[in-house]
Amino acid sequence: MRSATAQARHMSRISHLQSPRAQALILLAPAIGIYTIFAIWPMIEVVILSFQRWNGLDADRVWAGLENYRYIFADDPVYWIAFKNTVIWTVLSVIFPPLVGLLLALGLNEKMFARGAMRAIYYLPVIIAPIAVATMWRWMYDPFFGLFNQIMTGMGLQGWIQDWLGDRDVALYSMFIAYIWQHVGFSMVLFLAGLQGVDRSLVEAARIDGASRWQVFRYVTLPALQVTMTIVIVLSTISSLKAFDIVYGMTGGGPAQSTQMLAMWAFTQSMQIFDFGRGSAISVTLLLITLAVVVPYLRWSQKREDAAR
Repeated sequence: MRSATAQARHMSRISHLQSPRAQALILLAPAIGIYTIFAIWPMIEVVILSFQRWNGLDADRVWAGLENYRYIFADDPVYWIAFKNTVIWTVLSVIFPPLVGLLLALGLNEKMFARGAMRAIYYLPVIIAPIAVATMWRWMYDPFFGLFNQIMTGMGLQGWIQDWLGDRDVALYSMFIAYIWQHVGFSMVLFLAGLQGVDRSLVEAARIDGASRWQVFRYVTLPALQVTMTIVIVLSTISSLKAFDIVYGMTGGGPAQSTQMLAMWAFTQSMQIFDFGRGSAISVTLLLITLAVVVPYLRWSQKREDAAR
Protein backbone atom coordinates (compact mmCIF):
# COMPACT_ATOMS: atom_id res chain seq x y z
CA MET A 1 0.00 0.00 0.00
CA ARG A 2 2.79 2.37 0.93
CA SER A 3 4.69 1.45 -2.20
CA ALA A 4 1.65 2.20 -4.34
CA THR A 5 1.16 5.55 -2.58
CA ALA A 6 4.82 6.50 -2.99
CA GLN A 7 4.71 5.51 -6.65
CA ALA A 8 1.60 7.61 -7.16
CA ARG A 9 3.29 10.64 -5.57
CA HIS A 10 6.38 10.06 -7.71
CA MET A 11 4.27 9.91 -10.86
CA SER A 12 2.42 13.05 -9.78
CA ARG A 13 5.71 14.91 -9.36
CA ILE A 14 6.92 13.73 -12.76
CA SER A 15 3.63 14.80 -14.33
CA HIS A 16 3.92 18.19 -12.64
CA LEU A 17 7.48 18.67 -13.92
CA GLN A 18 6.36 17.74 -17.43
CA SER A 19 3.67 20.42 -17.54
CA PRO A 20 4.38 23.30 -19.95
CA ARG A 21 4.40 25.86 -17.11
CA ALA A 22 6.94 23.89 -15.06
CA GLN A 23 9.17 23.33 -18.08
CA ALA A 24 9.03 27.03 -18.91
CA LEU A 25 10.04 27.96 -15.35
CA ILE A 26 12.93 25.48 -15.43
CA LEU A 27 14.22 26.88 -18.71
CA LEU A 28 13.80 30.48 -17.57
CA ALA A 29 15.31 29.95 -14.10
CA PRO A 30 18.96 30.67 -15.10
CA ALA A 31 18.01 33.83 -16.99
CA ILE A 32 15.73 34.98 -14.15
CA GLY A 33 18.52 34.38 -11.63
CA ILE A 34 21.07 36.35 -13.66
CA TYR A 35 18.58 39.16 -14.26
CA THR A 36 17.76 39.33 -10.55
CA ILE A 37 21.41 39.49 -9.53
CA PHE A 38 22.58 42.02 -12.11
CA ALA A 39 19.43 44.13 -12.67
CA ILE A 40 16.77 43.80 -9.99
CA TRP A 41 19.07 43.77 -6.98
CA PRO A 42 21.14 46.84 -8.08
CA MET A 43 17.85 48.65 -8.70
CA ILE A 44 16.70 47.85 -5.16
CA GLU A 45 20.09 49.00 -3.85
CA VAL A 46 19.72 52.35 -5.62
CA VAL A 47 16.27 52.85 -4.09
CA ILE A 48 17.65 52.08 -0.61
CA LEU A 49 20.67 54.33 -1.18
CA SER A 50 18.39 57.23 -2.16
CA PHE A 51 17.28 57.38 1.48
CA GLN A 52 20.84 57.45 2.79
CA ARG A 53 23.94 59.64 2.79
CA TRP A 54 27.10 58.03 1.45
CA ASN A 55 30.21 59.35 -0.28
CA GLY A 56 31.20 55.99 -1.75
CA LEU A 57 34.26 55.66 0.48
CA ASP A 58 33.03 55.31 4.06
CA ALA A 59 32.09 51.86 5.27
CA ASP A 60 28.91 53.05 6.94
CA ARG A 61 25.92 54.70 5.34
CA VAL A 62 23.90 57.30 7.25
CA TRP A 63 20.12 57.13 7.09
CA ALA A 64 18.75 60.42 5.74
CA GLY A 65 15.06 59.66 5.18
CA LEU A 66 13.56 61.97 2.57
CA GLU A 67 16.33 64.56 2.86
CA ASN A 68 17.87 63.69 -0.53
CA TYR A 69 14.51 64.05 -2.25
CA ARG A 70 13.77 67.30 -0.43
CA TYR A 71 17.11 68.69 -1.55
CA ILE A 72 16.83 67.82 -5.24
CA PHE A 73 13.25 69.12 -5.44
CA ALA A 74 13.67 72.30 -3.36
CA ASP A 75 17.35 73.30 -3.16
CA ASP A 76 19.13 71.79 -6.16
CA PRO A 77 19.45 74.60 -8.75
CA VAL A 78 20.21 72.19 -11.60
CA TYR A 79 17.63 69.44 -11.12
CA TRP A 80 14.69 71.27 -12.68
CA ILE A 81 16.85 72.50 -15.57
CA ALA A 82 17.85 68.89 -16.23
CA PHE A 83 14.21 67.84 -15.87
CA LYS A 84 13.06 70.39 -18.46
CA ASN A 85 15.81 69.42 -20.89
CA THR A 86 14.97 65.73 -20.44
CA VAL A 87 11.30 66.41 -21.21
CA ILE A 88 12.21 68.40 -24.34
CA TRP A 89 14.65 65.71 -25.43
CA THR A 90 12.09 62.95 -24.90
CA VAL A 91 9.33 64.74 -26.82
CA LEU A 92 11.69 65.36 -29.74
CA SER A 93 12.95 61.77 -29.58
CA VAL A 94 9.50 60.18 -29.93
CA ILE A 95 8.69 62.39 -32.92
CA PHE A 96 11.69 62.85 -35.20
CA PRO A 97 13.76 59.60 -35.14
CA PRO A 98 10.63 57.40 -35.56
CA LEU A 99 9.21 59.71 -38.24
CA VAL A 100 12.43 59.86 -40.25
CA GLY A 101 12.94 56.13 -39.72
CA LEU A 102 9.44 55.40 -41.04
CA LEU A 103 10.03 57.54 -44.15
CA LEU A 104 13.34 55.79 -44.82
CA ALA A 105 11.72 52.38 -44.30
CA LEU A 106 8.91 53.18 -46.74
CA GLY A 107 11.43 54.30 -49.34
CA LEU A 108 13.87 51.43 -48.85
CA ASN A 109 11.05 48.88 -48.86
CA GLU A 110 10.53 49.56 -52.55
CA LYS A 111 12.58 47.82 -55.24
CA MET A 112 15.54 49.97 -56.20
CA PHE A 113 19.20 49.77 -57.14
CA ALA A 114 21.60 48.96 -54.24
CA ARG A 115 18.73 48.79 -51.75
CA GLY A 116 20.64 46.48 -49.39
CA ALA A 117 23.72 48.73 -49.41
CA MET A 118 21.62 51.80 -48.67
CA ARG A 119 19.92 50.03 -45.76
CA ALA A 120 23.34 49.15 -44.35
CA ILE A 121 24.59 52.72 -44.76
CA TYR A 122 21.62 54.19 -42.91
CA TYR A 123 21.94 51.61 -40.15
CA LEU A 124 25.72 52.01 -39.74
CA PRO A 125 25.58 54.89 -37.21
CA VAL A 126 23.60 52.69 -34.81
CA ILE A 127 26.55 50.34 -34.29
CA ILE A 128 29.06 53.15 -33.72
CA ALA A 129 29.89 53.79 -30.06
CA PRO A 130 27.96 56.85 -28.78
CA ILE A 131 31.13 58.43 -27.41
CA ALA A 132 32.71 58.14 -30.88
CA VAL A 133 29.63 59.77 -32.40
CA ALA A 134 29.87 62.56 -29.84
CA THR A 135 33.56 63.14 -30.65
CA MET A 136 32.91 63.22 -34.40
CA TRP A 137 30.00 65.63 -34.18
CA ARG A 138 31.80 67.85 -31.68
CA TRP A 139 34.53 68.27 -34.28
CA MET A 140 31.98 69.05 -37.01
CA TYR A 141 30.41 71.69 -34.74
CA ASP A 142 33.76 73.32 -33.96
CA PRO A 143 33.30 77.11 -34.43
CA PHE A 144 36.72 77.57 -36.10
CA PHE A 145 37.61 74.36 -37.93
CA GLY A 146 34.31 72.47 -37.95
CA LEU A 147 32.80 71.03 -41.11
CA PHE A 148 29.49 72.90 -40.87
CA ASN A 149 31.01 76.33 -40.45
CA GLN A 150 33.51 75.61 -43.25
CA ILE A 151 30.63 74.71 -45.58
CA MET A 152 28.74 77.88 -44.63
CA THR A 153 31.84 79.94 -45.25
CA GLY A 154 32.24 78.41 -48.71
CA MET A 155 28.58 79.14 -49.48
CA GLY A 156 28.85 82.74 -48.32
CA LEU A 157 26.60 82.19 -45.30
CA GLN A 158 28.97 83.63 -42.70
CA GLY A 159 26.03 85.25 -40.94
CA TRP A 160 24.76 81.80 -39.94
CA ILE A 161 28.05 80.74 -38.38
CA GLN A 162 27.94 80.38 -34.61
CA ASP A 163 29.26 78.33 -31.72
CA TRP A 164 26.79 75.46 -32.07
CA LEU A 165 27.70 73.80 -28.77
CA GLY A 166 28.67 76.97 -26.92
CA ASP A 167 25.42 78.90 -27.35
CA ARG A 168 22.90 78.14 -24.60
CA ASP A 169 19.98 78.69 -26.99
CA VAL A 170 21.04 76.17 -29.65
CA ALA A 171 23.39 73.71 -27.91
CA LEU A 172 20.64 71.27 -26.89
CA TYR A 173 19.12 71.14 -30.38
CA SER A 174 22.53 70.91 -32.06
CA MET A 175 23.28 67.92 -29.88
CA PHE A 176 19.90 66.40 -30.72
CA ILE A 177 20.70 66.42 -34.45
CA ALA A 178 23.63 64.13 -33.72
CA TYR A 179 21.28 61.93 -31.69
CA ILE A 180 18.87 61.69 -34.65
CA TRP A 181 21.73 60.77 -36.97
CA GLN A 182 22.73 57.86 -34.76
CA HIS A 183 19.28 56.51 -33.79
CA VAL A 184 17.19 56.91 -36.94
CA GLY A 185 18.62 53.70 -38.41
CA PHE A 186 17.30 51.67 -35.48
CA SER A 187 13.75 52.89 -36.06
CA MET A 188 14.18 52.27 -39.78
CA VAL A 189 15.10 48.61 -39.26
CA LEU A 190 12.12 48.01 -36.96
CA PHE A 191 9.73 49.60 -39.44
CA LEU A 192 11.27 47.59 -42.30
CA ALA A 193 10.58 44.44 -40.29
CA GLY A 194 7.01 45.59 -39.68
CA LEU A 195 6.48 46.34 -43.37
CA GLN A 196 7.27 42.72 -44.21
CA GLY A 197 4.09 41.77 -42.34
CA VAL A 198 1.82 44.00 -44.40
CA ASP A 199 -0.53 41.86 -46.50
CA ARG A 200 0.44 42.54 -50.10
CA SER A 201 -2.95 41.32 -51.33
CA LEU A 202 -4.66 44.11 -49.39
CA VAL A 203 -2.27 46.66 -50.88
CA GLU A 204 -2.92 45.40 -54.41
CA ALA A 205 -6.67 45.32 -53.80
CA ALA A 206 -6.62 48.91 -52.61
CA ARG A 207 -4.66 50.01 -55.67
CA ILE A 208 -7.06 48.17 -57.98
CA ASP A 209 -9.95 50.01 -56.30
CA GLY A 210 -8.26 53.29 -57.20
CA ALA A 211 -6.72 54.21 -53.85
CA SER A 212 -3.86 56.70 -53.98
CA ARG A 213 -0.45 56.01 -52.39
CA TRP A 214 -1.44 58.12 -49.40
CA GLN A 215 -4.73 56.26 -48.98
CA VAL A 216 -2.96 52.89 -49.19
CA PHE A 217 -0.52 54.04 -46.53
CA ARG A 218 -3.22 55.48 -44.27
CA TYR A 219 -5.80 52.70 -44.46
CA VAL A 220 -3.66 49.61 -45.11
CA THR A 221 0.00 50.06 -44.19
CA LEU A 222 -0.31 52.25 -41.09
CA PRO A 223 -2.86 50.02 -39.28
CA ALA A 224 -0.60 47.02 -39.93
CA LEU A 225 2.30 48.88 -38.28
CA GLN A 226 0.53 49.56 -34.98
CA VAL A 227 2.50 46.95 -33.03
CA THR A 228 5.78 48.08 -34.57
CA MET A 229 4.89 51.69 -33.83
CA THR A 230 4.31 50.84 -30.18
CA ILE A 231 7.67 49.10 -29.94
CA VAL A 232 9.51 51.97 -31.63
CA ILE A 233 7.92 54.65 -29.44
CA VAL A 234 8.51 52.73 -26.22
CA LEU A 235 12.16 52.03 -27.05
CA SER A 236 12.68 55.63 -28.21
CA THR A 237 11.18 56.93 -24.98
CA ILE A 238 13.35 54.73 -22.78
CA SER A 239 16.49 55.55 -24.78
CA SER A 240 15.83 59.30 -24.65
CA LEU A 241 15.11 59.38 -20.91
CA LYS A 242 18.45 57.75 -20.13
CA ALA A 243 20.46 59.85 -22.62
CA PHE A 244 23.97 60.11 -21.23
CA ASP A 245 26.81 59.14 -23.58
CA ILE A 246 26.23 61.76 -26.23
CA VAL A 247 25.70 64.49 -23.62
CA TYR A 248 28.84 63.51 -21.76
CA GLY A 249 30.90 63.41 -24.95
CA MET A 250 29.63 66.58 -26.64
CA THR A 251 28.95 69.14 -23.91
CA GLY A 252 29.23 67.52 -20.48
CA GLY A 253 25.98 69.28 -19.61
CA GLY A 254 27.20 72.76 -20.52
CA PRO A 255 27.32 75.54 -21.36
CA ALA A 256 26.00 76.73 -17.97
CA GLN A 257 23.98 73.48 -17.53
CA SER A 258 21.90 74.30 -20.62
CA THR A 259 22.21 70.73 -21.94
CA GLN A 260 22.13 68.97 -18.57
CA MET A 261 20.03 65.78 -18.41
CA LEU A 262 18.70 63.86 -15.43
CA ALA A 263 20.87 60.81 -16.21
CA MET A 264 23.92 63.03 -16.59
CA TRP A 265 23.14 64.94 -13.41
CA ALA A 266 22.71 61.70 -11.44
CA PHE A 267 26.14 60.60 -12.68
CA THR A 268 27.65 63.97 -11.76
CA GLN A 269 26.23 63.87 -8.25
CA SER A 270 27.44 60.31 -7.65
CA MET A 271 30.75 60.00 -9.48
CA GLN A 272 32.08 63.57 -9.44
CA ILE A 273 30.58 65.19 -6.34
CA PHE A 274 30.57 61.82 -4.51
CA ASP A 275 27.09 62.23 -3.12
CA PHE A 276 25.64 58.84 -3.95
CA GLY A 277 22.48 59.47 -1.94
CA ARG A 278 21.40 62.45 -4.04
CA GLY A 279 22.57 60.77 -7.23
CA SER A 280 20.45 57.73 -6.39
CA ALA A 281 17.45 59.93 -5.60
CA ILE A 282 17.72 61.52 -9.05
CA SER A 283 17.98 58.05 -10.61
CA VAL A 284 14.84 56.92 -8.77
CA THR A 285 12.88 59.93 -9.99
CA LEU A 286 14.06 59.16 -13.52
CA LEU A 287 12.87 55.57 -13.13
CA LEU A 288 9.46 56.75 -11.90
CA ILE A 289 9.17 59.17 -14.81
CA THR A 290 9.98 56.35 -17.24
CA LEU A 291 7.35 54.07 -15.71
CA ALA A 292 4.79 56.90 -15.63
CA VAL A 293 5.27 57.46 -19.36
CA VAL A 294 5.76 53.93 -20.70
CA VAL A 295 3.25 51.89 -18.68
CA PRO A 296 0.14 54.00 -19.49
CA TYR A 297 1.13 54.10 -23.16
CA LEU A 298 1.51 50.31 -23.26
CA ARG A 299 -1.88 49.84 -21.59
CA TRP A 300 -3.51 52.29 -24.01
CA SER A 301 -1.90 50.53 -26.99
CA GLN A 302 -3.06 47.13 -25.75
CA LYS A 303 -6.64 48.35 -25.31
CA ARG A 304 -6.54 49.86 -28.79
CA GLU A 305 -5.33 46.60 -30.31
CA ASP A 306 -7.99 44.60 -28.45
CA ALA A 307 -10.69 46.99 -29.66
CA ALA A 308 -9.43 46.67 -33.25
CA ARG A 309 -9.78 42.89 -33.06
